[in-house]
Amino acid sequence: MNKFVNDNLYETRNNLVKEIVLLSDDQLNSKPDMNMWSIAQVCHHLVLVEEASIKAIAWGLKESDRTQKERKNIHFILLDRTKKIKAPKIVEPDVESFEVPQIIDLLNDSRKKLMAFLSTIEDKSILEEKSVKHPSLGELPLDQWIEQIYLHEQRHIEQIIEIKLLLDVKH
Repeated sequence: MNKFVNDNLYETRNNLVKEIVLLSDDQLNSKPDMNMWSIAQVCHHLVLVEEASIKAIAWGLKESDRTQKERKNIHFILLDRTKKIKAPKIVEPDVESFEVPQIIDLLNDSRKKLMAFLSTIEDKSILEEKSVKHPSLGELPLDQWIEQIYLHEQRHIEQIIEIKLLLDVKH
């Protein structure tokens, strides 16, 4: 994995934790509107997406016939928040309440799993050669599956900032 992607995974996760670490459990679990997720649910969704991405990449590495050369402009797609993307059922968050340290532990655990998994891939160039269908983005090269993790997280950090404003949480 290249340094740029690694740095973005690290930096984005740090930015996410900074947004939530000082929240009370009430703020973490409050919904500004019944049709919106709480900040806890957004974070739980990010954990589920990261874990599902590991499974998808692992599956894609095992497949022999999934080759794809076409790369997508996933930065543009994921960072354009004017277009709502419905979360597939498999990555919908729990409705139960979470505590701040619990959410941070879940985020840390999923990131450790991702980094441990990626460290097992000896020939990283294979990530550009194989692809797996992404539920929202379509057929996606495996290296872009890794990129979509931090881009998706950046998208949701913006959502968390909006939720905090709606809840009138001070930065």
